[in-house]
Amino acid sequence: MKRIIYVFCTLFLWNCRESFQQNNLQNDISTSQTGKKIIGDDEKNKNLTPLDTSLYNQIILDLVHHKPDQKWPVKTPYPLPGALLPFHRIVAYYGNLYTSDMGILGQKPADAMLKKLMEEVDYWQKADSLTSVLPALHYLAVTAQHSPGKGKMYRLRMPDQQIDEVLDLAGKVKAITILDIQVGHSTLKKEIPELEKYLMMDSVHLGIDPEWSMKTGHVPGKKTGTMDAEDINYAIDYLSDLVKKHQLPPKLLIIHRFTKGMITNYKKIKTCPEVQIVINMDGFGFAAKKISTYRSFVAAQPVQFTGFKLFYKNDAKNPPHKLMSADEILDLFPKPIYIQYQ
Repeated sequence: MKRIIYVFCTLFLWNCRESFQQNNLQNDISTSQTGKKIIGDDEKNKNLTPLDTSLYNQIILDLVHHKPDQKWPVKTPYPLPGALLPFHRIVAYYGNLYTSDMGILGQKPADAMLKKLMEEVDYWQKADSLTSVLPALHYLAVTAQHSPGKGKMYRLRMPDQQIDEVLDLAGKVKAITILDIQVGHSTLKKEIPELEKYLMMDSVHLGIDPEWSMKTGHVPGKKTGTMDAEDINYAIDYLSDLVKKHQLPPKLLIIHRFTKGMITNYKKIKTCPEVQIVINMDGFGFAAKKISTYRSFVAAQPVQFTGFKLFYKNDAKNPPHKLMSADEILDLFPKPIYIQYQ
């Protein structure tokens, strides 16, 4: 990917971003991942760097290759101070410690997994030197199940001990943590409050997966699920209330998508200063298929920010197909600000 940038502008933008990002990152990691150290509200407010709206606008424009159209960038309220996006590109490892089937998090010993994650962080930093890259562990805290279980909800909540272990791992590389929910036959109203003590931590955020929301009563995995704007707005309101009540930096909400039906009434999804929304392209396969999915179901139905998932195995299963490169992904319109590896 070729980009022509005047040297002065490049250096100016880099210096502005570096100063802003370093302050925000230090603020975000200042509290313990496991909550052992809690900073008081007054202290949090003093530590948060005021939002640089001029820089924010510059980066937003860069995400659309300086070619805004009728859909992008989306007009949304400015985030509160301490916002991660768009000042960082987040590179996340996804999965569950109990199994290797759900992603890279459960496929390697912890140290090896973290080492590989940081190699990907470095790779993306080199691909786009103007955007600071922040590592993340995207952990399946509630997993959909083929069997109903005790509550007949077709979902399994991970024990606190395992979530704490993931938070400790994230702390080793100064990563944020995203706790993901697959509701099965349950609902976000039942599942999100169970994670509140974690979501109150500065560096813990939320992911929700409509694929496994079985409103039709089907067994998870038998049919692709769905969530409506009403469901998503509940999650947004819940996070927004937490941020306001405890004076937290803005929360990320990652929403997976690879079909039209996974999200309904997208235009009714609300945006607010307390929550930053990412629609994450979750489909696997060869590059042309993934790009088509991104354009059809993420770019074509804008909400706020976009993400892109890469599957180490499934994307490269049939030669000559291989994992898409950073340059290929950064050529997309708009540029994804969240990158997830499974």
